[in-house]
Amino acid sequence: MPDATALSVDRINVFYDDFHALWDISLEVGRGEIVSIIGSNGSGKSTLLNAIAGQLIPRSGAISYFGETISGLPPHETVARGMALVPEGRRVFPRLTVFENLFMGSYTHKARKNREQSLENIYELFPRLEERRNQMADTLSGGEQQMLAIGRALMSEPKVLLCDEISLGLAPIVIKGIYQKIKQINEMGLTIILVEQDITRSLKAADRAYVMLEGKVVLTGKPSDLTEARVKEAYFGI
Repeated sequence: MPDATALSVDRINVFYDDFHALWDISLEVGRGEIVSIIGSNGSGKSTLLNAIAGQLIPRSGAISYFGETISGLPPHETVARGMALVPEGRRVFPRLTVFENLFMGSYTHKARKNREQSLENIYELFPRLEERRNQMADTLSGGEQQMLAIGRALMSEPKVLLCDEISLGLAPIVIKGIYQKIKQINEMGLTIILVEQDITRSLKAADRAYVMLEGKVVLTGKPSDLTEARVKEAYFGI
């Protein structure tokens, strides 16, 4: 049903100049779902996420968000509508404190009104950020910076959270903790899209998954229906 759909991508094609990066990509994300987009480097995962977030404009096709067409809207407009991106590589502001980084995430009119409550909620979710609130972001560990990047995105009060390679460069024990927090965030009512290379972790966390190869979706389904062998076959194109 349309009212159960948070995000719909309908046959979008995305180009970098003359390079055709995404080919007729379609996907749907239901309200409250965690959906994983899996693929190797160069498969088009991040390009798809950036198109959804408004950082890239599809040459054709459409993207709908809670029934509203958002294709071509710039990032600040998608954020204002309740979509937030946790970028690959975290991209925190290195010479700002933890508090200042979080503060920067609440720049929309709606988020500014609820800034104090949002900050309290994030400190409850990530107590380490409260402990480090006056510390410069570039002095944090990789795991702490990832918490900060997620917290900054949550400060905009999103309905949909887009996470790009949140496990990249982190130790397994840290990744496990981050994914536990992702589950908590989802239980708070947020819809989450995870872009990952980690097949096992992604499938375990997701309600549904899409596997991409060379700019195309080559496999989709519930994790219970996707054997690791099938996913690896699609992942590597063998």
